[in-house]
Amino acid sequence: MVRLQTIRRSFVAGIFFVAPLIVTIVALRLLIGWVSGFVNPIVQATALSRYTADIALVAQGITLVALLGLVALLGYLAQRSFGQWLFEWFDRAFGIVPLVSVIYTSVRQMTNALRNRENHYESVVLVEYPRDGVYAVGFVTGESPDSVQTVTGEAFNVFVPTSPNVTGGRLLIVPEADAYDIDISVRRALRLLMTTGMAEEQSDIEQLAAETDVTLPDVDGLGGKDSDDT
Repeated sequence: MVRLQTIRRSFVAGIFFVAPLIVTIVALRLLIGWVSGFVNPIVQATALSRYTADIALVAQGITLVALLGLVALLGYLAQRSFGQWLFEWFDRAFGIVPLVSVIYTSVRQMTNALRNRENHYESVVLVEYPRDGVYAVGFVTGESPDSVQTVTGEAFNVFVPTSPNVTGGRLLIVPEADAYDIDISVRRALRLLMTTGMAEEQSDIEQLAAETDVTLPDVDGLGGKDSDDT
């Protein structure tokens, strides 16, 4: 019985060890296959291998770099007035094609939402939540409605995301005096949340404490032993 339990635990431990490797390999194969589906037809149509001593890998690499450069060029144009007009024209053209319009519009809305998510947040603040003495990272999304401020005084709408899933969270109405500004970027705050703080070292925590009026704990000192102990 003891041997059977040992074998079972070893098998489960082996699954937890092998599973990430298998998933990574499968994901890479799918990604390589997806990229090859774009690259190989271009290589064949342009006969690029003829100029790379029939080395297919070199021709594929050159094509991939060219495609990435083209995407960057399109992104550059999209930020200019002419490019914006051109892309709006393409949006209208695809929008009138049956079936294509459904797929294109859905993907377009999704990419716009991902691109603009960071811009929706005005600044990063600390708020005492869910109780006094415990601080949560929040994002100011705007000033609270006038009808709310008649009760709370000057206040902000603050979104406090969950960690590590930052798409969920709570909307808090926080008086201005209780929203502690911290001088960090939205991107860094999102990274802090999505990694449950593991991407931040004690030096970063001390910097946060210096940038705000609140006192943050010494994470290296938690746990009742020195950080050098093993």
